[in-house]
Amino acid sequence: MAKKSMIAREVKREKLVKKYAAKRAELKEIARDESRPMEERFKAQLKLAKLPRNSSATRLHNRCQLTGRPHAYYRKLKISRIALRELGSAGQIPGMVKSSW
Repeated sequence: MAKKSMIAREVKREKLVKKYAAKRAELKEIARDESRPMEERFKAQLKLAKLPRNSSATRLHNRCQLTGRPHAYYRKLKISRIALRELGSAGQIPGMVKSSW
């Protein structure tokens, strides 16, 4: 189980990303648009830099929804390999059978 503080920090980041997503997209669009004057693009870039760091989507890290583990994460299932193995062994994932040979 991951530390509760790390899980809480990740949840806080997710909220910030959602809150500022539209504003970040708008400012990025202005900054990338080469048809606009250079001053306007530069101002948009400065405003983008003033937004909270944790509002950037690249700061997010995938975590297992059951344990909070940040490594060995399956995107399709949104759980870690350890949680997947435990659920599979318990027979809670349809079609998954523990291998033996």
